[in-house]
Amino acid sequence: MNKKVVLFHLKEALEQLQQTVKELGQDASYEVEELRVGMGHLYHHLNTAWNGKDCTDEEFKECSDENFSKWKKFPEESELYLD
Repeated sequence: MNKKVVLFHLKEALEQLQQTVKELGQDASYEVEELRVGMGHLYHHLNTAWNGKDCTDEEFKECSDENFSKWKKFPEESELYLD
């Protein structure tokens, strides 16, 4: 497991989650569109933390279009014990 990649994306996800919670709680004009953007960013980093966990440092640095598309997808339920 590439802990640097996982940690990077989990920290990014945490930052987004904290920002979303703060804005949702403090901004009366916060609506579904802002939530959609925030959640999209959050899921991107959570998914990439999981799907990119076995990538090399070079693959992470390069982040090809192919890997970007592969890493951002929601994992299968069975991979995360959701079923």
